[in-house]
Amino acid sequence: MNCQLSTVNCQLIKVHSYESMGTFDGPGLRLVVFLQGCNFRCLYCANPDTIAVKSGTATDPEEIVCMAINQKPFFGKRGGITFSGGEPTLQAEALLPLFHRLKEEGIHICLDSNGGLWNEHVEKLLKLTDLVLLDIKEFNLPHHQKLTGRSNEQTLHTAAWLEEHKRPFWLRYVLVPGYSDFEEDIRAMGQQLGSYQMIQKVEILPYHTLGVHKYEAMEQEYLLKGIKENTPEQIEQAANLFKEYFKTVQINYRASGCSA
Repeated sequence: MNCQLSTVNCQLIKVHSYESMGTFDGPGLRLVVFLQGCNFRCLYCANPDTIAVKSGTATDPEEIVCMAINQKPFFGKRGGITFSGGEPTLQAEALLPLFHRLKEEGIHICLDSNGGLWNEHVEKLLKLTDLVLLDIKEFNLPHHQKLTGRSNEQTLHTAAWLEEHKRPFWLRYVLVPGYSDFEEDIRAMGQQLGSYQMIQKVEILPYHTLGVHKYEAMEQEYLLKGIKENTPEQIEQAANLFKEYFKTVQINYRASGCSA
């Protein structure tokens, strides 16, 4: 299917990169759009080149619509488009017209977000989103601040909003040895969120070092140097903990957005 670029004035969207036929950031085959800019400073960030707000390629939203329409035959019944980053909600106002266009074209929308921002534009964006991939970095506030440099208060409020407004979401959790693998924190999160009906599943994302070379290329220090990847036993132990509170728990070894 062909499409024509819109001549209507609109806010440009800062895009870092794209992945076609992605299979790890939402259901089915997906066009993954990595947006530029992030409000968190996660120590393990695998995409440090997406953090700076002033970088990225200014893109007409209709270009993204055209890409999605052209790839739609491959999406099948479950696939669609995923917006990751970076943190997509930093550009919530600019994304609203794009989300409306995608809905007009019948394209399933996933939003991969840390849930740390809130305003009227973010709220409208979430109402247009078919599935949120909500990254909860840590449940314990001091541990979350140590890991991300930010509070998790708004993230937990966002989870509660999704539950209250019946917006389905996946809970994503990066398992970093010595930083987010504390049994008491996982249990506390399970006790607070385990009754949420809108959580379709929990995805555990094992820690990896695949992005370390980016820090070297950017001449930046990787602050988790020396932290080893999870052992199979550590992953199994965490999965069993989550299964005590959540019905569906899966291990995602290849998530490519801000979660990984």
